[in-house]
Amino acid sequence: MRTLPSFGAGPAAGGATRIVRALLRSALLPALLAAGGCATVPADAGRNPVDPFERVNRQVYEFNERFDRAVAKPVAQGYAKVVPKPVRNCVGNFFANIGEVGNVINATLQLHAADAAAGVGRFLINSTAGLAGCFDVARAMGLERNRQDFGLTMGRWGVPPGPYVVLPFMGPRSLRDAIGEVPDYYTDPVILVNPRIDYYLVYGTRFVDLRAQYLDASSLVDAAALDPYQFVRDGYLQRRSARLQDGDAAPPPPPDNEDPDSPPAAPAAPAAPVPGQAGAAPR
Repeated sequence: MRTLPSFGAGPAAGGATRIVRALLRSALLPALLAAGGCATVPADAGRNPVDPFERVNRQVYEFNERFDRAVAKPVAQGYAKVVPKPVRNCVGNFFANIGEVGNVINATLQLHAADAAAGVGRFLINSTAGLAGCFDVARAMGLERNRQDFGLTMGRWGVPPGPYVVLPFMGPRSLRDAIGEVPDYYTDPVILVNPRIDYYLVYGTRFVDLRAQYLDASSLVDAAALDPYQFVRDGYLQRRSARLQDGDAAPPPPPDNEDPDSPPAAPAAPAAPVPGQAGAAPR
């Protein structure tokens, strides 16, 4: 395993901490604490320098887990049962195809011309020969998907990750990645869908399809570690650190439906890549 990055005590890290503390004082916090009130919090929570807000993070993590068990997982199970797998593959490929827009933008911002060109090629090929992205023809031609986001872009240019946070419905993030969600949102073609009822329908379909992809893997989290929260946290931070430390070399393509930023499998079987929380998108 790679060593987790050090956040340091510079101005950027201090500013990040102040931002998180301001967010934690919001009106949302009491509701989350109430919803996750049964979360187990170790006595030494918060002493890990990468997770100074562990006490609150564990409460949000528990809130997300309850939402997943009560809503997201049952809906995803129904979707997987009713919708044939070829149709689900088409839906997943469609959303992956429109996600190439963000991949190309961030590869360009990182000055990775080859990755940007490959992303453009994938989008054009899959949008035409792949029937609007239903089929990943580009992959069969040797053009693998290289997932990028603004959090990685900021990391490439030296922005430190900041403290680890768990976002309601979205799951694990570093503060840098959480901030990166804002430009990622505005470069997502789904926001162009109108009227709003159609936007919510498309977004909801993507959410359910993504959750359905992890029905098998998510059931192994508890079996993979004594402390699922710590397992997800450490895996997420290690994977994000590894993607930055790989430099200009693109990471090997993940298997189908695997999130490249999900925690790695536990050393002992059974193990599998672990998704983020219920609403976390692949990164």
